[in-house]
Amino acid sequence: MIDAVFDLLITKWDFFLDLLIEHLEISFLAIGIAIIFGDLVGILISEYQKSAKWTLGVINFIYTIPSISMLGFLIPFSGVGNATAVIALTIYALLPMVRSVHTGLTNVDPAIIEAAKGMGSTRKQILLKIKLPLAMPVIMSGIRNMVTMTIALTGIASFIGAGGMGVAIYRGITTNNSAMTLAGSLLTAALALLADFLLGIVEKRMQKHSKKAKRQNKIAGITILLVIVSLIVGLIFMPDPADKTIKIATKPMTEQYILGEMLEILIEQDTDLDVKLTQGVGGGTSNIEPAMEKDEFDLYPEYTGTAWNMVLKKTDIYTEKQFDQLQAAYKKKGMQWIGMYGFENTYGLVVRKEIADQYGIKTYSDLKQYASDLTFGAEYDFYEREDGYDALCDTYGMTFGKTMDLDIGLKYQALAEKQIDVMVVFTTDGQLADADAVVLRDDKDFFPSYLCGNVIRSEVLEKHPELKAEFKKLTGKIKNEDMVKMNYEVEVKEKEPRDIARKFLQTKGLIE
Repeated sequence: MIDAVFDLLITKWDFFLDLLIEHLEISFLAIGIAIIFGDLVGILISEYQKSAKWTLGVINFIYTIPSISMLGFLIPFSGVGNATAVIALTIYALLPMVRSVHTGLTNVDPAIIEAAKGMGSTRKQILLKIKLPLAMPVIMSGIRNMVTMTIALTGIASFIGAGGMGVAIYRGITTNNSAMTLAGSLLTAALALLADFLLGIVEKRMQKHSKKAKRQNKIAGITILLVIVSLIVGLIFMPDPADKTIKIATKPMTEQYILGEMLEILIEQDTDLDVKLTQGVGGGTSNIEPAMEKDEFDLYPEYTGTAWNMVLKKTDIYTEKQFDQLQAAYKKKGMQWIGMYGFENTYGLVVRKEIADQYGIKTYSDLKQYASDLTFGAEYDFYEREDGYDALCDTYGMTFGKTMDLDIGLKYQALAEKQIDVMVVFTTDGQLADADAVVLRDDKDFFPSYLCGNVIRSEVLEKHPELKAEFKKLTGKIKNEDMVKMNYEVEVKEKEPRDIARKFLQTKGLIE
């Protein structure tokens, strides 16, 4: 495994370097904002002690909110991507900052403060000349803890489409690529430890009390502050290249990674447009579609049945005869369907083979009488879909003994380890062929049709009509067996989605 990780880091160094830079940008921006506001709040509550108790209480309460929940709370207000990640990370970084500043300032020896007052020092002079210098060791300790925590926590930001090393970790989990998961984790840990080491050196230097050391520390502090302010201002007022950039999103599924790479390769080869590809947005349709409405994404691959039930909130079973209604409803939302790939990825149920053989389970109806003794596993959004878990159980009259929420990339592992007995699969899953499981027959035709195509904002298509030619090239080009084969290459043979996408486009004569 270690050899595989090093090989991956060497062969894809540019990929990991880009992620590393993104990780630093997101985490340092959050750190910078937290230092500025944390210092201000810490100073204020130490000077006005009556406000300290409730202020720290509020911050403590916010700190107890799980990071995933915080990201979910923020998405409706700030959308997906880096902005939401920075806001969430800043909120979590504030607690150690405010607490360390408040603790450092309030623990300065009262006798020293009284002596300063007796010598005629003003409140401002006491704060700047006495309290802050004496509290600095405690403040620096808080900064070290906060920086290490923030850099590590930034990895989870990829769940909402932000960049950073979490992209590699999440992609590795989704595509069953342990080497990529480990590589992303190790780089994140190394970055956090390096930051802690460097800040440790700074902390030791700040404990020196010579005039030269104080002067150097002051210069270093001003320099760091200027860098942080410049970074914030630069990111806020950075020129927006959106007119020439197509923002593509994909769900956290292997085939979506492949489709996203295909779109990027074709668009950048045949047009003068650039592509910003955000891979594996957590929550899939639940987060991507609202982001499309807010113009945060321009285009993403979607499935007709999912759009009908999950986006339009229709309760009937979708068939392709209803596609015109689907298209009309999307056009009213300022979006449209274009470039239907030709394959269908519908849901299915599988049961561990030993259970299927033991009880003779072949259909969903057969499963009904044994469901109460079995554990059902599915990805998170399946439990919330109109055509998901509740509707499935109602249709077949099933009640499972237990349910388990699983990341889409961990389902087959959970099945192999017997943590679950029944699970939802996609019919194009690459790992399905090697799984020790039996695919059951949907004898009541519960699951609707799920043809795959692209959803694009109408405004983008009008502004860039050249995209129509690119979608036409892929229309009807991918059969079910093609998608299964490509998914297998990524999930089982651990090949890169971009390499598989490029190879397929070459076989179709769409690229050189």
